[in-house]
Amino acid sequence: MHRRNELAGRPGRNVTPAKKYLFVHRKQDYLPIQKDENNWVTVKRQPSEHPRLMSRINKNVILALLTLTSSAFLLFQLYYYKHYLSAKNGAGLSKSRGSKIGFDSTQWRAVKKFITLTSSQNVPVFLIDPSVLELINKNLEYVKNISHGSTSECKFFCVPREFTAFALQYHLWKNEEGWFRIAENMGFQCLKIESKDPRLDGIDSLSGTEIPLHYVCRLSTHAIHLVVFHERSGNYLWHGHLRLKGHIDRKFVPFRKLHFGRYPGAFDRPELQQVAVDGLEVLIPKNPVHFLEEIPHSRFIECRYKEARAFFQQYLDDNTVEAMSFRKSAKELLQLAARTLKKLGVRFWLSSGTCLGWYRQCNIIPYSKDVDLGIFIQDYKSDIILAFQDAGLPLKHKFGKVEDSLELSFQGKDDVKLDIFFFYEEVDHMWNGGTQAKTGKKFKYLFPKFTLCWTEFADMKVRVPCETIEYIEANYGKTWKIPVKTWDWKSSPPNVQPNGIWPISEWDEVIQLY
Repeated sequence: MHRRNELAGRPGRNVTPAKKYLFVHRKQDYLPIQKDENNWVTVKRQPSEHPRLMSRINKNVILALLTLTSSAFLLFQLYYYKHYLSAKNGAGLSKSRGSKIGFDSTQWRAVKKFITLTSSQNVPVFLIDPSVLELINKNLEYVKNISHGSTSECKFFCVPREFTAFALQYHLWKNEEGWFRIAENMGFQCLKIESKDPRLDGIDSLSGTEIPLHYVCRLSTHAIHLVVFHERSGNYLWHGHLRLKGHIDRKFVPFRKLHFGRYPGAFDRPELQQVAVDGLEVLIPKNPVHFLEEIPHSRFIECRYKEARAFFQQYLDDNTVEAMSFRKSAKELLQLAARTLKKLGVRFWLSSGTCLGWYRQCNIIPYSKDVDLGIFIQDYKSDIILAFQDAGLPLKHKFGKVEDSLELSFQGKDDVKLDIFFFYEEVDHMWNGGTQAKTGKKFKYLFPKFTLCWTEFADMKVRVPCETIEYIEANYGKTWKIPVKTWDWKSSPPNVQPNGIWPISEWDEVIQLY
């Protein structure tokens, strides 16, 4: 009591009697309770933490908003680049897998090293790879307009593939052995495929001379296929069959996947142009479409010189003045017909006796007295007669009509005529027709289905049936090797059969003699 009164007497001091227990309902407003030695309770009020808590909340909100805004801006940039900038920079280019591969690709590095090698050694090569040429052709204007080194993306040579094919013009090549050695020093593993020169098969003393046909050079996992093109007398380019000899490693590259070499091939001599492709200067055919169209139809068949020599050992060749004169005139007529039909864009092939002469004796049969050609009826053009007349070959007769058994004959010089037979295709065979002028009788000559290949005949690149033996046997039977000078076109061929009679009302149309 005394102590309490003493404190109470101090001025300005309002003392409330202490209690032993105090209930604090808001923990955040007070610190823990303390007692002094007299059991007095001291309660200390703490500053409120609400302002600090609000400050922390505001910072978190601002940080979240900034993060959200940055993410949205980044997404917008990606969208803009993908849909606007990339489309603008690559307009017109095909969306191939190659456009996703950069200049560090294996195939691009192999092609670059190969082009560096051929350029430094003056090796006359040009690009013939079908997959790359097709891409270039689709974007030809882009390729023509782009300058060397200005491209930023590899779009052609970087297309994933195991090979890149180039052609070599062998007659322009001067340093074969030096190039081969340098290629190996640059890291290429090269394989050389040779075979005998077919151009010399007709000359006994020279046949057997070997020439290079293909080079396959591997760098890492990519290979360069160098197809060797040789000149032929018909002013065209020829490549040989890629035939692997016994000592060659069949696993060197997957040979079966090569675009060239499964069989010999013949191509028109292409005019070339230089372009920049993926930063590399290369030569390509000036008309890529024509070259690409030639590839699937390029198969070439050689004349059988060995069999021809055996034929002439058994049946002496006719070297009389009359025979020599006929062969010369027939050759000139065939060359004129070939030029005329080429201008029209009409495919043709050696047929009947002309085909037999090529296959049996590599020459024109001197007693045949004409030149025989075949044309598919779907390739017929209405101006074909006028074209031959303009070339100096008047129409001798016209039998049949486009829908049935069409046959044309033109008169050449020296009484040598040109017969053109049009072929019609059925489900399981082909046929051409014949007409007897004085009776109106129709005949049909049946052939098994066939495809067309190239050959060289009369110093020209001309077509023949690929399935030659089946074609000849259909027309001349199994005894075609034996010369027959007496021949009746209505009854001698084993594949001939009657085909009705033309109605008299149609004779003026289907039987025209000049």
